[in-house]
Amino acid sequence: MDMLGGFFNLPALSRHQMYPTIHYQKLGHGPKTLLAFHGIGQDGASCFQPFEAHLGGIYTTYAFDLFFHGKSNFSKAEVVTKELWQNLVHEFLVKNNIQKFDVAGFSMGGRFALATLELFADNIENVFLIAPDGVSEHPLYGIATRFWPARQLFQWSMRKPEPFFAVVNALKQADLLNSSLHRFVEQVLNTPEKRQIIYNSWVNFRDLRFDITALHQLAVAKNIRIYLFMGEFDTLLKPTHVRKLAALLPSDQYIILKSGHTKLVEHAASWICALFK
Repeated sequence: MDMLGGFFNLPALSRHQMYPTIHYQKLGHGPKTLLAFHGIGQDGASCFQPFEAHLGGIYTTYAFDLFFHGKSNFSKAEVVTKELWQNLVHEFLVKNNIQKFDVAGFSMGGRFALATLELFADNIENVFLIAPDGVSEHPLYGIATRFWPARQLFQWSMRKPEPFFAVVNALKQADLLNSSLHRFVEQVLNTPEKRQIIYNSWVNFRDLRFDITALHQLAVAKNIRIYLFMGEFDTLLKPTHVRKLAALLPSDQYIILKSGHTKLVEHAASWICALFK
């Protein structure tokens, strides 16, 4: 595995804050460039290793550690805005002399893929959205992240998770929560560190919101192809969550794969490989 990587950053957001720093791993050696953004609780290299395995001869993939994940750093007191993301990606492109590139985003990384599409449409040819967050927004997410009292309650529940887990287990016992989703919740929230990552990510990424119709129109105007991959057995992010975007895409760019959530990146990588044959 080609594990060359690096860091890039911007000046501190204020005199009292740390430099926002983002880390990436360089995977593969292909002539095309891919910027890839992982899901919650992951890091770039492990999430997109299947892309190197299937597409390493086609793409040089820059797999980013998103803020609060892997080796990237960001102040908990700040919010990731589109302006900040634009500046960071611009610095990265200049540093690496990249003109044209494709984009991939899995789960939470979908927000960053959509932001990159919106901000750098002139540079992008293909966008691969894999069970992406950011296409729609659950009302509870908005309540939990945009209102100060709700954020305080959310933070308390991540620090004192016993009542939360009691509710989750009761829903499981009443067959109102399926087993795979129950296991996922337990896995991503089973340590204080993981719960802090969830809280930081939800709260600090809340400004990455999108007008999907306008974004699709931009892609059409710039001749960008958006491929949307969903898992037939994915209980975490179901096709109903992306139907607004799915309805706008040609049928051959909306792909339902026989996969659950955790294996979806690997299945999508195999499908994308066939696209270039």
